[in-house]
Amino acid sequence: MTKSLDAAKLCDFSPFDTLESANLTGLLHSIEILQATQGQILFEKGDSEKRSIYLLSGTLSLRDGDQELGTVVGGTDEARNPIASTLPRELSAVAVDDVEYFSVDSELLDVTLTLDHTGMYEVGDFNTEPDEDEGDWMSDLLRTKTFQLIPPQNIQMIFMRLKRKDFKEGHVVIRQGSKGDHFYIITKGRCMVTRETPGKNENIDLADLGAGATFGEEALISDEARNATVTMLTDGTLMQLDRDDFQSLLNEPMIMSLEHEDADEAVAHGGQWLDVRVPSEFNAFSKENAMNLPLYLLRHKLDDLDRKTPYVVYCDTGRRSSAAAFILNQRGFETAVLKGGLNHSDL
Repeated sequence: MTKSLDAAKLCDFSPFDTLESANLTGLLHSIEILQATQGQILFEKGDSEKRSIYLLSGTLSLRDGDQELGTVVGGTDEARNPIASTLPRELSAVAVDDVEYFSVDSELLDVTLTLDHTGMYEVGDFNTEPDEDEGDWMSDLLRTKTFQLIPPQNIQMIFMRLKRKDFKEGHVVIRQGSKGDHFYIITKGRCMVTRETPGKNENIDLADLGAGATFGEEALISDEARNATVTMLTDGTLMQLDRDDFQSLLNEPMIMSLEHEDADEAVAHGGQWLDVRVPSEFNAFSKENAMNLPLYLLRHKLDDLDRKTPYVVYCDTGRRSSAAAFILNQRGFETAVLKGGLNHSDL
């Protein structure tokens, strides 16, 4: 049976005891309580997963190879802090007896602490109508790479300027070919992203999106028409951000552009060119050894990309590549955009 923590118990641990109550409660949805039996390894030396581990009960042995360097016992002052928190981890943690522990995404915790301690964010201000089916969309959003790249004050302004819109099943939120005016965040329900293809009667299903997912950024960044249609699969609620607010608060702070010489150097040192134009453009001319993944297929083909590889994204002008970089950054990829695109480059 899955157990859960309450806010009072979480306050026994650092730095949760420094958070405002609403933000503390907001983090509870993102915490996993786990058990380990005697001899089980919680993490190994060299592990780089960005999760903070806290011991609730039992005893852990901290080891460097076969050598035990210390123990941590649940309920003690030492257990109030995350276990071997430095990444990559310098020690392994092994259960001496049956232990219970919890983990939390370190990046999410850090973002929440930053916003809370600067007085810029309180979950209760924005999530005033909780719904059991809605899920913790705000925590999902804050966990994305996007919100870890922009300044805390921008996050505050984004939440303040979001507007709630309720939609019925079957409603077309945005239609392919229309002008882009808003960026959307799903807080409840599901949406289907489809694309019409010339000469074919059937649409291509690109993505099934749920709470915490976002869409609509491509047209806002590229200043081109919507490249897909988004339809409500269920009744749901979306939060929308106007074009100008999106550009100034969300897009501009997080897109890193590289001059052509710097982009060439980044690729020479382990990066990968990613061409987000359509195949016919790619086949006509492209960067040497570039990978082609058209912007309209990007969400559908993310599994084709290596999360350990830095990507230098390009198109003809920099517009489509900026939209692609935004999508990839949201999903934890390391990206940069070729400034000005191929039109300003000597191949």
